[in-house]
Amino acid sequence: MAGKTKILFLGATGFIGGSVLNRLLKHPKADTFVITTLVRSPEKAKLLEKLGVTAEIASLSDHDKIELFASRAHVIFNAAHSDDLPAVLAMLRGMRKGHETTGQLPVLIHTSGAGELIQRAPSEEIIYSDLNIEQLKAVPQTAIHRNVDLAVISADEQGYARTLIVMPSLVYGIASGLVFDAGIAKRVSFMDVTLIKAALDRKRSGMVGLGKASWPYVHVDDVAELYIMLFDAIRSEPPSVGHGWEGFYFAENGHNSWLELGKAIGQALVDLGLTENAEPTSFTDEELMKYWGSVVRLSVMHSSLTII
Repeated sequence: MAGKTKILFLGATGFIGGSVLNRLLKHPKADTFVITTLVRSPEKAKLLEKLGVTAEIASLSDHDKIELFASRAHVIFNAAHSDDLPAVLAMLRGMRKGHETTGQLPVLIHTSGAGELIQRAPSEEIIYSDLNIEQLKAVPQTAIHRNVDLAVISADEQGYARTLIVMPSLVYGIASGLVFDAGIAKRVSFMDVTLIKAALDRKRSGMVGLGKASWPYVHVDDVAELYIMLFDAIRSEPPSVGHGWEGFYFAENGHNSWLELGKAIGQALVDLGLTENAEPTSFTDEELMKYWGSVVRLSVMHSSLTII
């Protein structure tokens, strides 16, 4: 892309989004980027401006603004919400307008999630690969995140955008960098935090059921590096980067069971002198309602997933 690269960034105040934005700000070619973020908080907008980012006040329900700014962007990073279809459709409308006006092909790097692939009590283990296109096409339309991902892929198929979908598993780690030091973004994953808060409250680590379900995990730094690798590749050699149905990118660097995670939290409680037993116990229905507001919504903790 000649000249300045206009980047629209959604999700700058989040765990993953903040990590990606931090790397864009430190990128070797950062002086060739014009980064615009959409944020709800005027206070955080001011902090972002201090880092050299143009911050516009808008929420995901401000569809007209999303469409407008998307129409001006060469590259869009969407790390804001995996399930807000109206917001994504507004973004895609803007990308279509931008393509029709300039003839350029805008790029969308969209954040989905491995929850789209969860197996609820499968009769046999299915190993998902982002290289198996037919397997990806066979995912039910009712799966979580699926309606949004299909809309994103449709834009690529229609030829007015080049779309890439990053599909992280459980993201862990403590994020660091300018964006976090400034108090703009969240340093830790919401899943880890909720499990730890529940353990602290009940004075014992917990798990759903027997904790036998397994799940892939990935460090936040590895996820952020994946976004930057894709960004660099599609700017320098667009034909070399899979997009559309070939543009799913899984992120994982291992698997563990919820029992193992529960034991790790339990041992931390023991080390801090907050409990005498590191073994997790099963959450009761009453506790699930208390900590997560539902007995059935924690499908991730009930399900197994293997990705490569």
